[in-house]
Amino acid sequence: MVVYGVALLAACMLAGLVVGDLLGILIGVKANVGGVGIAMLLLILFSDHLKRTLRMNALAEQGILFWSAMYIPIVVAMAAQQDVVAAVKGGPAALLAGVLAVVLSFALVPVIARIGQPADSRDDRRSDLSQADAACAVPLKSGE
Repeated sequence: MVVYGVALLAACMLAGLVVGDLLGILIGVKANVGGVGIAMLLLILFSDHLKRTLRMNALAEQGILFWSAMYIPIVVAMAAQQDVVAAVKGGPAALLAGVLAVVLSFALVPVIARIGQPADSRDDRRSDLSQADAACAVPLKSGE
């Protein structure tokens, strides 16, 4: 049984739930707002930090990968139990928070995709794309 990484997962889950409850109080909704998602982000950030500083051994990394894979069905089950009607009755702040979270998530996809790539490989891709664009250009005769 894989038990490595459970402490990190539990700490991230507790911190995420506390932050989600505080966000709910701040916006006036009697619900946890994004606590599980915050926990997931914290798990990603902390596990990445531990990998970069070489403080995580292979067994802990495998344990975290296992529990991360188990985390998605748990998140879906928890989200199914939340009372969406109560959140909507809480006012437009809840809807605004949801819309802003989705828009911000979509906006951060390109930024997150660049994490971990060396700067020179991004520059190489840009030059490859500009060369490909130049190669695909069709010369036009004057008057066309």
